[in-house]
Amino acid sequence: MVGRADEGSWTAALSGTRCRIDVDGAGRYGWRLIAPNGRVVAVSATTFGDHGSCAAAFASLCAGHAEMTGGVQHTPDGNGWVWLLRDADGRAAAVSGRAYERHSTCRAAQRRFRSLLAEPAVGGHG
Repeated sequence: MVGRADEGSWTAALSGTRCRIDVDGAGRYGWRLIAPNGRVVAVSATTFGDHGSCAAAFASLCAGHAEMTGGVQHTPDGNGWVWLLRDADGRAAAVSGRAYERHSTCRAAQRRFRSLLAEPAVGGHG
């Protein structure tokens, strides 16, 4: 599980990866996982009505990602590949932060994402 750092950020202990919770113009919350190099690794597949629900969804993802199903599919425009993870009810929980040119690279990125969620964590500032 990734540890809570402050109101909107978590930091993984080993990797320097952090999770940010943002609010959009409509007042909805979504999380994004950011690598140490600043690249967005993954984003929430849905938005939430409040900060607490978004944080709980990310914590649930961290705790249960190993049991989630996943897949790689074409982008909506068919010009690349994205990965996603689905919860037990079949709802998308997380999606790749970008499209990949190659199917194999996209699959590898999904495996790396899962490994980031499995790392032990401590609080820190993102």
